[in-house]
Amino acid sequence: MADYSQKGWDVSFVNNGNRKNGWAVNGPTRRKPIKAMFLADSPIKVSKDGKLVVRFFHETLNQHNMGRFRLSLTADKGASLDGKPGLSPEISSLLAKADEALKPAERAKLEKHFKTTAPNPATQAKSKVAQAKKALDTFKNSLPSTMVMKEKAQPKDAFILNRGEYDQPTEKVGRALPAVLPPLPEGQPLNRLGLARWLVSGEHPLTARVWVNRTWERLFGYGIVKTSENFGSQAEWPVHPELLDWLAVEFAKPSVLPKVAGKPAKPWDMKGMIKFLMMSRAYRQSSSAPEELYRRDPDNRLLARGPRFRLTGELVRDQALAASGLLVPKIGGPSTRPYMPVGVWSETNRYGNLRNYKADAGEGLYRRSMYTIWKRTAAPPSMLLFDAPNRETCTPKRSRTNTPLQALALMNEVTYVEAARALGQRMMKEGGDSVESRLKTGFRLVTARTPDPETLEVLKTGFERRKKEFEKDEEGAKAFVMQGSSKPDPSLPATDLAAYSATASILLNLDRVITKD
Repeated sequence: MADYSQKGWDVSFVNNGNRKNGWAVNGPTRRKPIKAMFLADSPIKVSKDGKLVVRFFHETLNQHNMGRFRLSLTADKGASLDGKPGLSPEISSLLAKADEALKPAERAKLEKHFKTTAPNPATQAKSKVAQAKKALDTFKNSLPSTMVMKEKAQPKDAFILNRGEYDQPTEKVGRALPAVLPPLPEGQPLNRLGLARWLVSGEHPLTARVWVNRTWERLFGYGIVKTSENFGSQAEWPVHPELLDWLAVEFAKPSVLPKVAGKPAKPWDMKGMIKFLMMSRAYRQSSSAPEELYRRDPDNRLLARGPRFRLTGELVRDQALAASGLLVPKIGGPSTRPYMPVGVWSETNRYGNLRNYKADAGEGLYRRSMYTIWKRTAAPPSMLLFDAPNRETCTPKRSRTNTPLQALALMNEVTYVEAARALGQRMMKEGGDSVESRLKTGFRLVTARTPDPETLEVLKTGFERRKKEFEKDEEGAKAFVMQGSSKPDPSLPATDLAAYSATASILLNLDRVITKD
């Protein structure tokens, strides 16, 4: 269809297969822009890298050619010559017919077109519903899925089994607590929810004690009850029973807990209790003590000195990322995949899509360790070296060991090598112009204190020695500073950056850095 055709030269002649006639528009005399629209019988498919070629043949008459033309394509079924939403040629031709000339199929097509395109409350409402449903589906699909458990409306019957044989049930039994223990509160359901509420009830004598003891263990290294995972008959007796009782009562019914964010402490205020313990004289005292005192009380159960123990693997990694400036403090989101050795999942996943571990790119490499994906039986190796559990079984309490493998990981694992390079870069950019000031900056970033003159001299001597070694091997220096996904500042000399990075690696491996001191 066209908005104008010269008599005898209709636009329909354009593609009739006869090159002796064609479309004309009285060009020499009319001299106005003309538009034509052509509809394909079936969709024209073009590959991603393909080309659509349109050929024009000017062979009907001499001196009859198109002047200036423009070609546009659209997939809009309601396209019109004026470029505005309108009627398709098919619908236009049907509307041009007299009412009595319309066939039933044509009339049905017109009715369908009106119902689906004409602006009326019904179509507008359906459009809004469709948009809302699409937005809801998009939101639901963006949410991570997880497994949940739901109680049955009617619990399954349970029986005492004859000699434990599952096919020999005897007496039917119901849900209840052992008679020697306090009963469930009145009105609580006899299911998992009711049991959970009973376990953590404020009236339960162990709820506050267990939580306070675990918090004490996290801050001081050992709980008031050393067996924090066991408060039963096989547990160790509390070393300060009166202190444990008082803290438990204060946690449940606070009277002296400090304000948090300017607000008085409330019952079961975890932040208030943690702040109270960390502001105590016992916690804030120096961890340095005479050798005789260490021999008499190696675990510091009597609190004659401040707490001192190695950080967990997660905190060691997070601290290195934070000091280097690489840490991404983003909160929440899906699990992340930091660097891990090649084939770390192969042994536990010989089949399926979890066999080949692929590290993230970008911020996923530098998120806090609590977001690291943790596959059961295949925990991150660097975390295992720092006594993280593999999660094959429940581990209520971690062990704490110190081995040479931990130092090897801190000096060779990609995460720490990259963190050392980023820390060395911070030392060069933020530490001033002298070697001494840069080394002081790096030391303060990882220890929160200024090095004494003797320590600074040792660091400076080591730095100068490593710098000379890298100056003899510039290619090695360049390879060293390129470790990891993030790249160094190209304006910094590779040999200097490598020397500072090697020094930063030593700083991150210091006992006082990986130890709560």
